Formats: sequence, C-alpha cells, structure tokens
Amino acid sequence: MKHQAINDLPQMMQLRELRRRVTAHEVARFAGVSQSAVSRVFTPGASVSEQTRAKVVAAAAALRYRPNLIASSLITGRSKIVGVVVPGLTNPFYAALVDALSEALSVQDYRVMLFTARYGTSADPILEEILRYRLDALVLVSAQLSSRLAEECAEVGLPVVMVNRKTDSNAASSVTGDNRAGAACIAAFLVAASHRRYAFMAGLDSSSTSRDREAGFRWQLHQKGARPPLKVHGNYSLEDASRATRVLLKTARRPDAIFCANDQMAMAAIDVARSEFGLDVGREVSIVGFDDIQLAASPAYRLTTFSQPLDEMVENAVSLLIDALSDRDQLAVPRIVTGHLVVRDSARLPSHGLSQFKGRTVWTCAAASRSIEHEP
Repeated sequence: MKHQAINDLPQMMQLRELRRRVTAHEVARFAGVSQSAVSRVFTPGASVSEQTRAKVVAAAAALRYRPNLIASSLITGRSKIVGVVVPGLTNPFYAALVDALSEALSVQDYRVMLFTARYGTSADPILEEILRYRLDALVLVSAQLSSRLAEECAEVGLPVVMVNRKTDSNAASSVTGDNRAGAACIAAFLVAASHRRYAFMAGLDSSSTSRDREAGFRWQLHQKGARPPLKVHGNYSLEDASRATRVLLKTARRPDAIFCANDQMAMAAIDVARSEFGLDVGREVSIVGFDDIQLAASPAYRLTTFSQPLDEMVENAVSLLIDALSDRDQLAVPRIVTGHLVVRDSARLPSHGLSQFKGRTVWTCAAASRSIEHEP
C-alpha cells in the first residue's frame, strides 16, 4: 500500500497542479474562443451565443476550471456577497428570516456571509470588523445601528437595510412589521373580550420593535378607557420571560391578559402559567404574542399572535438592496409591512364582532383597521 501511494504521488501532484493553474485564458485557448467570451459565459445575464457557451462549458469541464470569484470581484468591483448580522439563531423567527433572505438573495446571484452580534447590544462593534470585508451590501436583522455608523456605511458606499428594526438616521433603509398598529389591535381585541387587568412583557428597552409595540398597546388601552398595563421585562429570553411571568402571576391582583412582545416570551409565559400556577390559559388568563412563528400553531401552545408576513418583509428588504446597489446615492427608505392577528386558543374571544370570512371566523379591529382571523 505504501509503494502504491508513492507511485500515485506524481499523478496526484500533477492533478493538483492542473487544478491550481487552470485559468480563464487556458479555457479560452482550449475552447477556441476569446478570454472575454469565457468571462461572459460565467457572468450571469451577460450576452453570449449558445454555441460559444457550449464550447466554454465543455472546455471548463474538461480542465476542471472554476471561476475565481475573488479575481472577478477585483475586475467588476462587486463581490456578490451580502453580509447579514443577526443576534443569534435561537429565536425561530430570526432563523426563518435568515433562511428566506438567503434564498431570495441567491435568486439575485448573491451569497450571504453571516455575522452574529451579541443579543441586546449595538451592532457597531462587529460592524467595525465587517467593514474590513469586501461586501456589496449589509442586512441587519433585529440589530441596532448607531446613526454615526449608518452614516459611515453610506459614506463608503455600503448599502444597509435594517429588518425588524429601524434607526433614527436617514442613512439606512428599514423594513419593519406594523408594530404599533398590530399592538393596538391586540389591545382592542383584549378589551373587546372583557379583560380588566393588563400586562405588557417588553423585550429590550433599546429595541425599537419592543418600544413601538408597547406604545401601540398603551395607546389603544388608553383610547378604550382601560387601565395602563403592568410592565415587566422578558428581554426576548425564555429564562427572563419565565421569571417575569412568575412576578406577574404572584401579584395580589394578577393580570387576566398578558401581551408579550414576541412569541418566544409568550410561549414561556404559557408554560409557567400552566405548569407552575395551574391556570387555564385562554380562560383564566389570556396570553398573546407577536410574530406568529411556526411553533405558535402547535397543539402545545395554540398561541394567539400578531403575524408578521416574513416573505413580504424579505421581498421588501431584497428589493431595497437591489435598488441601492443600482443607485448608490439613493435615499434611505422606511417600509412598513402590514400583518394580522391570528386568534387561536391562548386568548378569550370577544363576545361580539365575530364573522365568517373564507371559511374562518374573523374579528374586525376597526381601531387599527386590521382583520383578525381565528384558525380552526
């Protein structure tokens, strides 16, 4: 076996050398075409005849040629790589969003380079590192961005789109769900179901998403003449949300309706209410979330939650990126994507306003101009 390996060594080295040394020039010579023709064949959307394409593809296969993306980026000034910053993937909403974003960008011939930022902190420190990479654009998923760094990205010509977050700067575009209207709709829904004592479980006070949801919820309760909600912090954490739920349910006049700023915290609240306090969720206490992640519909939770149309958010984010890449001087654009409240078993239904629509029971939230669907 040892002698066989030694005998095979020259051939192996030759193959490695061949693979290392094959260039576009050699492919062009082998195929009998110009080097620019080879370049056009491996450039999406470039004009090239089918006959030339067939020759180049056959030559590339025979020589085991692969286009050098780094060299190509030096020529075109485009790396075809989009950086995506996300605060970890433990939240199923973020994982699903990144997956959909990666797929949508691949259709546009872009690939994703993933960066993780510490949850609840500014993305600024990691962005200092990101700016050293050759990226065509940047997407921040639920990550905070200072106005200073947003403007710095604009100065160096790096388009930035924030998803599920926004910044005070005009240098970064954003795509968010209808956080204020969605939370206002939840408040109106709970009031219509005759709840009396409300609580809001916040994510992070530094999060624009959590702040907007709290503002919409408080505003609508005030409009309805209801008492202001108690406030606890779940910090978008299962552990902190469980601890916060215990605090709420141990109070002398515990709330009969809890609105959590996201689904993960709402599911933690349901677990604690059932297993530790023996409460009938949906009758003795209503618990509502926000996002409508896939697990929300599971029999274990049947969570009432305001849905964010993930595909529509991704579509808007990619559209903003492509537009920005075509026009580097384009102004930042804030986009809000509307959603609806999906009503399952974790919250009491209102005694009025229910109707059937396309085989489902709906409740129209006039105050927030949203339809609320009850899933069978």
